[in-house]
Amino acid sequence: MSNTYNITIIAGARPNFMKIAPIIHAIVKSKNEGHAIDYRLVHTGQHYDKNMSGSFFEQLKIPVPHTNLECSGGTQAEQTAAILVAFEKELMANPADLVLVVGDVTSTMACALVAQKLHTKVAHVEGGIRSNDWTMPEEINRLVTDSITNYFFTTSETANKTLRASGVKEEAIFYVGNTMIDTLLKQRPNFKAPKIWDELNLKEKQYIVMTLHRPANVDEESQLKDMIAEIINHTKDLPLIFPVHPRTAKILERLQISHSRLHTVEPLGYLEFNFLVERAKAVITDSGGITEEASVMLVPCMTLRDNTERPETMTLGTNELVGTNPKNIQKYLDKLFAGQWKTGQDIPLWDGKTAERIIAELIILSDA
Repeated sequence: MSNTYNITIIAGARPNFMKIAPIIHAIVKSKNEGHAIDYRLVHTGQHYDKNMSGSFFEQLKIPVPHTNLECSGGTQAEQTAAILVAFEKELMANPADLVLVVGDVTSTMACALVAQKLHTKVAHVEGGIRSNDWTMPEEINRLVTDSITNYFFTTSETANKTLRASGVKEEAIFYVGNTMIDTLLKQRPNFKAPKIWDELNLKEKQYIVMTLHRPANVDEESQLKDMIAEIINHTKDLPLIFPVHPRTAKILERLQISHSRLHTVEPLGYLEFNFLVERAKAVITDSGGITEEASVMLVPCMTLRDNTERPETMTLGTNELVGTNPKNIQKYLDKLFAGQWKTGQDIPLWDGKTAERIIAELIILSDA
């Protein structure tokens, strides 16, 4: 191993790239300033995403990965096994001082496991996050990853408390903020209108953005039908913009769910989607990441889930946990239209400088 501190960075799905982009920028900056630090970016290929083209990397100034392990498809077990086998070969061929994993996808857990078995230290960005819902594969990934992590980079004081309660020593916890927000704040000036903005002649604060992708919401056909009916019935005359995953699109078609105000569109690019969110009257979602982005942009957000691993979006942000009972939706929409939605406030350390703090800590660790 050379004197350079070599970090292997893992990304498995599109949201991971938003989280690692600022970390890579901070490493390059630090290297240019004379620090002996370098990185290798490994894309496990966990999610095949046709939107992850060259333009995606270009738009977000993300370097193209050094390698793609191409471990897409299969069951949870098949995918985990494929990543374990492929990443073990990768790490043996390209040893590192540290493997850095982000978020809570299968790649996060599998690569942490490989690293520890090859006696390589692991850093987990977004460590300590919990939904306490073991039916979510992501929750299992978080629990396993955090049980074998050496350094935890956390987004909130809640995460710090969770880690302390599980026996993690204080010196392993680094409260740094949220790298997803680094990307959001950096890219905010570059947001651009998607085609539907002009096609529907959308106006600021005069439409609602929807996203639904969790199996509990979209695979239960009667549940999906009831949720969308409630949303349509209580959003007055506002257009509903619904970027739809192809799988969900098929279900909507089969259920014959359609309405003149419900506009389904293909999944949007990062800059186009956040352009819509920033200008929306509200967002209705079951995604964790979108609740963070909406909170920072002070856009009212309703989460159609019974739990959240990001409580700070509720205590400080603009997010409310509506639950999965469709009958709950009306009272939150009534509150929105009555002008009674809470105003968000700044979330500590979600300031666009998280990645710089992470790399500053890693440089100290590398010298230790």
